[in-house]
Amino acid sequence: MFTRTMRLLLTGTAAVSGVAASQAGAQTTPNGTAAGVLVTNTANATYSVNGQAQTTASNPATFVVDRKVNLTVVALQQADTQVNQGEIGAVTTFRVTNKTNATQDILLDGDQNLSLGLGLGTDNFDMQNLKAYVDSNGNNKYDPGVDTAAFIDELAPDASATVFLVGDVPASSAQLAIVNLQATVAAGGQAGTKGAALVASPLNGKDDVDVVFADDDSDGVGADLLRNGQGRAYLAYVVGIHDVALSVTKSSTVISDGVSTLNPKALPGATVEYCLAIRNATLGTGANAVTLTDVIPTNTTYVPGTLKIGTPGGTCVLIAEAQDDDANDDNDGTTYKGSFDTQTKTVTAIVPTVGGGASVSAAFRVTIN
Repeated sequence: MFTRTMRLLLTGTAAVSGVAASQAGAQTTPNGTAAGVLVTNTANATYSVNGQAQTTASNPATFVVDRKVNLTVVALQQADTQVNQGEIGAVTTFRVTNKTNATQDILLDGDQNLSLGLGLGTDNFDMQNLKAYVDSNGNNKYDPGVDTAAFIDELAPDASATVFLVGDVPASSAQLAIVNLQATVAAGGQAGTKGAALVASPLNGKDDVDVVFADDDSDGVGADLLRNGQGRAYLAYVVGIHDVALSVTKSSTVISDGVSTLNPKALPGATVEYCLAIRNATLGTGANAVTLTDVIPTNTTYVPGTLKIGTPGGTCVLIAEAQDDDANDDNDGTTYKGSFDTQTKTVTAIVPTVGGGASVSAAFRVTIN
């Protein structure tokens, strides 16, 4: 028996081949084979014994394709955003691309004060109410009330989404606020639900879909670490103009003198109207929180209830909002506020904004003692 068995082995020849197959319906992505695909490999051997062809197969060897996590975050605009002091809802625009071999959610966070070493300038004021929103209609333009999503939902492999950072510029600010968008890869798979940030798998599990971070250090300054499933990009808000050509022109007109109706004069007892005309000659930049103060001259008495503020025209104000005289603004006009201080004899008119190239006028009356 031993001799015959040896003879059979010596006269047989064998060739070994390998055959690999993936599960039915397996997908590839622009970033490689999709995570979770089961790859199966079986080896075959063919041989001959005493002229008889034979075959045998190995056991299947399988593994699951792991999740190679990667993303890019870049500034979508060519230049920084020019803003005015006190501007509300100023926008910077970024693009986030999913380079992972699976569909993922992307978490978004707008941040500041991470500009050290970027060479972008000196960050010297903080934006207020800085928030991130996703472009919902793909027009690359921030639409308030429309672009409200705060995370990217179910972003396919190699697909991109536009993200806006929206914030308010303080009324008193310096020149430069450097902001950054931080994007973090999160679990996908359930539309409309924000997934949790992915965590790298600590051990290799052949039959499990491991999470492997493969992203670069995108900012180069250490705020975005290598292989952490995050990306950052930077832009800035620049206050380009710190002053405008704002002028105030004061004039007076005798309204009545109790003697002549055609040509009233500045007689004792006459009523005089003062006009304060504010003009902003700087186009494109508004002057905010404009406050006018005017102490009435000696030998005059303020006429109660005559302060009005509004659109210039006629002798002073064409379309006006009447103001009461007390310091309580609740009963003043809806746009402008005003008062008269009986102790200091001061008229105050408050204009929230005088737009670039625009004018606003304030008028009040006195009588000559």
